[in-house]
Amino acid sequence: MTTNDIYASLGVKRRINAAGTLTRLGGALMAPEVIAAMAAAARASVDIAELQAAASRSIARLTGAEAGMITTGAAAALTLGAAAAMTRWDVAKMAALPHAEAFAHEIIIPRTHRTGYAHAFAAAGGRLIDIGHNDRGTGAGVRGLEAWEIEAAITPNTAAFAFNANGESVKDLPTVVAVCRARGIPVIVDAAAQLPPKSNLRRFLELGADLVAFSGGKAIGGPQASGILAGRRDLVGAALVQQIDMDVAPETWSPPDLIDRSKLTGVPHHGLGRGFKAGKEEIVGLLAALERRLQAIARALDGTRGASTRIVPASVTGRVPVIELAIDPAVAGCTAIELSGRLQKGDPPVHLSERFTARGVLTIDPQVLQPEDDAPLAAAVKRALE
Repeated sequence: MTTNDIYASLGVKRRINAAGTLTRLGGALMAPEVIAAMAAAARASVDIAELQAAASRSIARLTGAEAGMITTGAAAALTLGAAAAMTRWDVAKMAALPHAEAFAHEIIIPRTHRTGYAHAFAAAGGRLIDIGHNDRGTGAGVRGLEAWEIEAAITPNTAAFAFNANGESVKDLPTVVAVCRARGIPVIVDAAAQLPPKSNLRRFLELGADLVAFSGGKAIGGPQASGILAGRRDLVGAALVQQIDMDVAPETWSPPDLIDRSKLTGVPHHGLGRGFKAGKEEIVGLLAALERRLQAIARALDGTRGASTRIVPASVTGRVPVIELAIDPAVAGCTAIELSGRLQKGDPPVHLSERFTARGVLTIDPQVLQPEDDAPLAAAVKRALE
């Protein structure tokens, strides 16, 4: 049964989506290799905690974090991060959530960062403490978040600082980190929609964030109900133990090393994050999506006569990563602009960006390139150069 048949059988209309990777429209379209990875994952039984530990190693390699885990979306990652910040390894505190009045549970958040998604922090039992003004946003002034405002808001009840990342707010992150780190307060960054550019997978952590939440079902192209929580190993471990199935016998429970059992005073019960469990299919699918697309296209073009490829990161393009296809006319027998003309007259017609043809380069921009077109694109380029 085709995808169209599935939706038709349910009486659901297939929509033409030119609005972007919106959750209400189902997020990104997954590439065939991601779907294949999920299908393969569905045909075996594994220990989910062990799989999450393997995912942590991949996330750490790709983001530069100490550790990471797969969640059921960025909002779930924020809730789990808040829970971890409030409980750390304290099993009794884990059992108490979301009733956290007896221990540190306040989460400081700048007024300019307070959005509907802040409910994710409150869902863990956190009490949001607003600070600062919105002078920049309203045009009433030029001042933004200042160190003294953060310091004045910190009390013995402070558990974390919530930071909503965007192109404007990120300049305040070093100030937040400097104040909070000196006082042992974790900074949790909501970076759900901050991909692309790919460099943001590392940027917020490099600026000192303790935890960062990303959406998996948007620019990454993973399953819609997936996300990433990346950052400090102890906090990720504390979040994981509050997400996974804990209906275990204490005598035989053998957690992965991501969960530091030596720090636990006992074996936790099911945690606040149990409703955010990530299945083996989502975990494997998101990991596959993290590795795919431009690398796959570039590999398919390797060895093409008269052409060489390089992936240009978003930090250079200022938008999204792209592939630059450099043409050597002496070997290819045509210039970049001539190759572009051949591609447009092919079957199917293929259009590459001609912006840099003056220096012999065509550009492959993935923003609206459907995953199923990756292989035909590479094949068309090879044919045009034969």
